Amino acid sequence: MRFDGANKNTMRTFSTIVILILVLLGAARISGIFRVSDRTIISFSKMIEDFVRSDIIVIGEIHGDPRHHALELEVIKTLHESDTPMIIGMEMFRQNNQKDLDAWTQGVMPVDLFVPIYYRNWTIRWTLYEDIFLYAREHGIPIAGLNIPDEITTAIARRGFSALTSDERQRLPAGISCTIDKSYMAFIRRAYAGHDRGDGKSFLHFCEVQMVWDKSMAANLIAFMKENPGKKAVVLAGVGHAWRRGIPEQLSLLSEYRTQVILPALPDQSDLKSVSVEDADYLVLP
Repeated sequence: MRFDGANKNTMRTFSTIVILILVLLGAARISGIFRVSDRTIISFSKMIEDFVRSDIIVIGEIHGDPRHHALELEVIKTLHESDTPMIIGMEMFRQNNQKDLDAWTQGVMPVDLFVPIYYRNWTIRWTLYEDIFLYAREHGIPIAGLNIPDEITTAIARRGFSALTSDERQRLPAGISCTIDKSYMAFIRRAYAGHDRGDGKSFLHFCEVQMVWDKSMAANLIAFMKENPGKKAVVLAGVGHAWRRGIPEQLSLLSEYRTQVILPALPDQSDLKSVSVEDADYLVLP
């Protein structure tokens, strides 16, 4: 998602705060997985075995960290090599560009045409995601574009969800609403600690952007999974969307799909004390 002016500053601030609050750092090499439910260290292979209980695996990333993309690709490869029918859902593409993703994974669009389309959807450099896109293409794994038009999130940030025009609402998945509960507001307020919150209205609009964004991506994923029945989904999204209160919670409200969440590693194991199943199911340790 991209914003102009003050809204860009707001989103940059939020991204920084999410990183600080979750204290998420990538691992150059996986030494173990912290399973939050029983607070034990397990192997990567054991985590993969656990995924038999889930329909959707949501993996959080800090977009510019290549180590996080290496983890994502390793999960995708391991599931595929175990003959797990699967799809990939990506924050990095908008749903209204789905036909381009289909042409790519079906092998009918060359790289030199696809890369400019990628950059119209996402500003992070192509080389960070290249191996994931190439692997999906090579093995015919469908990719779902989950994101919504930038101009819609910008409009919500500026005017609020209730001010969207009928035409703007039609560019969201059908039935999308925006009700911000107290616990969600409390998290965002904690995330804003020590930073400029702006006035009350802009803060509410900011919360609405996050809620609509997460809910829309969840709805787009559900629709794609219904078009591809019997397949497990691996979702790649920024940590601010991947944490349990983001896309996963919206998936649980909108469907009966079973979801598990992986977040990048905490910097030291003492921080694991504060992690709960309300945050994630697994943390990848350095």
